[in-house]
Amino acid sequence: MNTDQPLALLGGLSPSQFMKRHWQKKPLLVRQAIPGFVPCVGRSELVALAGQDGVESRLIIDSDKGWKMKHGPLPKRSLPPFSQKKWTFLVQGVDLHHDGVHALLQQFRFVPDARLDDLMISYASDGGGVGPHFDSYDVFLLQAHGQRRWRIGRQKDLSLQPGMPLKILQNFEAEEEFVLNPGDMLYLPPKYAHDGIAEGECMTWSIGFRSPQAGELARELLLGLADEAFDGVGDALYRDPSQAAVGSPAAIPQSLADFARQGIAKALKNPHLLESLLGEYLTEPKSNVWFDSPENEPDLSHGAQLDRRTRMMYDERHIFVNGESFRVGGRDAVNLRKLADDRFISGKKISTLSANAQEALLDWAAAGWLHGCENLRES
Repeated sequence: MNTDQPLALLGGLSPSQFMKRHWQKKPLLVRQAIPGFVPCVGRSELVALAGQDGVESRLIIDSDKGWKMKHGPLPKRSLPPFSQKKWTFLVQGVDLHHDGVHALLQQFRFVPDARLDDLMISYASDGGGVGPHFDSYDVFLLQAHGQRRWRIGRQKDLSLQPGMPLKILQNFEAEEEFVLNPGDMLYLPPKYAHDGIAEGECMTWSIGFRSPQAGELARELLLGLADEAFDGVGDALYRDPSQAAVGSPAAIPQSLADFARQGIAKALKNPHLLESLLGEYLTEPKSNVWFDSPENEPDLSHGAQLDRRTRMMYDERHIFVNGESFRVGGRDAVNLRKLADDRFISGKKISTLSANAQEALLDWAAAGWLHGCENLRES
């Protein structure tokens, strides 16, 4: 992607300009970000997705008795009639289940894949919404069908209404208001308060981003480090031939604390271990994701493309695919990084890979992580 090329998606800004001026700083309203946008997923298809096991969905109703929320699966019979006002259902991660939605999500890859999360679709009856709230992550709100009125504001008071099934702001104060039509898009930085109300039936696509907490990252990396330590530190036993008799037996010997500290230092001796563990964590598929192995032996002679559910990233020394890491270098590194960036690789480039790299691609294909492409353009 040319990050200096102006995009209609960003209102004529280039990705570089957008990231510098707006990302995590201030909102951006783009009229006709996708001119003439017609969603590739309709209401009936979205309803069917919401009723499937393994698809995360929610039903939210704003009634006279207060807010109600129900988690999916949501069979069609469990949804209110669309003639009833003030309700909405949301389907998370639609990009994992639909090629067209996955393709649209790729337009936002001017942000690192490590931050790009998924595309959620909400469908609302007239007056439907989820209440005034804020997100802890960046979000693009693309209007797909009908109209939605958005009120937004820089909210200093983030206190929530007590006893609610949703995180609804207690004292929401709007500063700006917009009505979005199909193809219009609104970007909001983290913690920018917003409230969207459907004007008639409407569908909104939300492109969300990952914002892992420091504690979450530390926990995951330490868990990975613990596994590495068990295998790599060794099985040396603590010895204390110079230990003197003690009058205070409950006191922990300093030499034992030093022994433990040395074990941790040894586990961290590999300077690239944490980077490797981070890549494995960032590419680990979500718990509701699974892959289908092909019935026939994979043929990659014409090229290959990543499955829409596959997460593939890299650093200076490794390739990471769906929670696994591979040390690569030279031509293999160049071509596999291109596969990660472009999400496809030509048969010509596959033929230049080492035997080990080609075998890895065949293993990934057998696991359903990527698929052969007969008509992939050679380049």
